Amino acid sequence: MTNVRSALPRRGAEAGFTLVEMLVVITIIGLIMALVAPRVLNYLSESKTKAAKIQIESFGNALDLFYLDEGRYPTTAEGLGALVQRPADNQTWNGPYLQTGTVPLDPWGNRYVYRAPGQHGPYDIESFGSDGHQGGTGSASEITSWNR
Repeated sequence: MTNVRSALPRRGAEAGFTLVEMLVVITIIGLIMALVAPRVLNYLSESKTKAAKIQIESFGNALDLFYLDEGRYPTTAEGLGALVQRPADNQTWNGPYLQTGTVPLDPWGNRYVYRAPGQHGPYDIESFGSDGHQGGTGSASEITSWNR
């Protein structure tokens, strides 16, 4: 009868991973992440900017429908809320003009700025970007209805 212990391969001092091998693997993973992470974050900020542009365009379409029904654009005081809730004394309002039934926030969680009449057209719609303030560059720059 064969001894069971002698049939199994012997595990000596070389079994498993050494601390140096583990550190090398962790370092390689860290270097890969350092190269890949900035690109991924850049794509994320670009996608939020594109989403804001699409939302502003959607607001423009809804405002045009409001104009066809009312013969005017909502005032600054009425704001974009007039697209989802009937303003006072409006008999020809045929909304809501936005499918969601609410005015969405911009991709960074801030309210869109709406002015009518606008400085660049009958209305201006603006998102201040990731920082929520005027000015800035990159993802912190403004996304507007007049610069599409």
